[in-house]
Amino acid sequence: MSTPTRSPVRLRVVTRAIAPLGDLLEYADPANPLVWARRGAWLVGVGTAVHIEARDAEELAARWRELATVAEVDDHVGAPGTGLVAFGALPFDVRSAATAALTVPQLTIGHRDGLTWATWILPDTGEPEPDEPQAVPFGPHWSAAVGPGALTPEGYQTAVRAGLDAIAAGEVSKVVLARDLVGTVPAGADLRRLVRSLATGYPDTWVYAVDGLIGASPETLVTVAGGTVTARVLAGTVARGADPDSDHEAAGALASSVKDLTEHGFAVRSLVDALTPLTSALAASEQPFTLALPNVWHLATDVEATVAGETSALDLLGVLHPTAAVAGTPTDAAVAAIARIEPFDRGRYAGPVGWIDAHGDGEWAIALRGAQFDLTAAAAGADIPFTAHAGAGIVAGSDPEAELLETRVKFRPIVDALA
Repeated sequence: MSTPTRSPVRLRVVTRAIAPLGDLLEYADPANPLVWARRGAWLVGVGTAVHIEARDAEELAARWRELATVAEVDDHVGAPGTGLVAFGALPFDVRSAATAALTVPQLTIGHRDGLTWATWILPDTGEPEPDEPQAVPFGPHWSAAVGPGALTPEGYQTAVRAGLDAIAAGEVSKVVLARDLVGTVPAGADLRRLVRSLATGYPDTWVYAVDGLIGASPETLVTVAGGTVTARVLAGTVARGADPDSDHEAAGALASSVKDLTEHGFAVRSLVDALTPLTSALAASEQPFTLALPNVWHLATDVEATVAGETSALDLLGVLHPTAAVAGTPTDAAVAAIARIEPFDRGRYAGPVGWIDAHGDGEWAIALRGAQFDLTAAAAGADIPFTAHAGAGIVAGSDPEAELLETRVKFRPIVDALA
């Protein structure tokens, strides 16, 4: 692990409204884009002013609070994503070789609700004029080579059977098991092309690119804004139909599926139980609704609450993650079963990804429908290896072949974009 930057770093942060810039993705680093986007709202980071690494969300939250407390912030915009902002990604399991990390860009450009702004991290002394954002032309299109990873389709069905054995033994009620795909993209590939494809194809998802982790997640882990906490649980999935009639039938079958409703109920209870000690006025819809994405239907439940005291989004990550939607129930037993059954380290797959500001507000999703790129190889000018993961929730009655088909559907967004 690199040595993290520690206080007394005193950042001088200046945010100003600027004229519209068009496609903000053109301003990101082609080799290491730093992006957060959804429904036409964008945050794009350029360069690195501070990089913090930590063991877990609790340590990361403390380190961020230290940095934010002493920062000098001059924010004339006051919108979500302005002022001091860091992009972050955390591993699924604290025992992972991957670290929890935050990056404060040297320059952050944002667009939301018709407003465009820029935030600069300036030297402590002097009054230099902030540099104007500079667009970087997109590199040529590319395609990736993708193949089976450590867990083949046949191996995944065997893993599902092992999960069912753990359920039958009373070890867990639900366990989420993933499989992997591996591949490479050409040396010098402009990774913004992948971000653009995902943002175009899946505009209602959280499109993220943080520290080599790139994807389009449909699942909000937690959003904190002005004291209000919102979260969305997704658990229970079926592929979209090929025509309106079959699509309607697929949604109806999902909404009445005992297996999927059971899986969804575990996930909602897990989230509510985790939020209760840190919030008040907590409310969740009694019945899930069906959420349509371009390739799948999900069962979804929205949860809202009021955050207590000085609790930040990072503090909430520490108690919310991992949720039953990506781990299982009971959580600790499910994580232990995953470590035993899956033949790989998940890294930051299914971990939190998002951003946080100096007030502790932020938007965080679960890193799904994405891939992890080896930026060390990219910096060396070699072909860039990547690993993609997709999982399914295993409960009593799960069918190994059906769960394999669910992972194929979930792989589709990132595999299509890579191709």
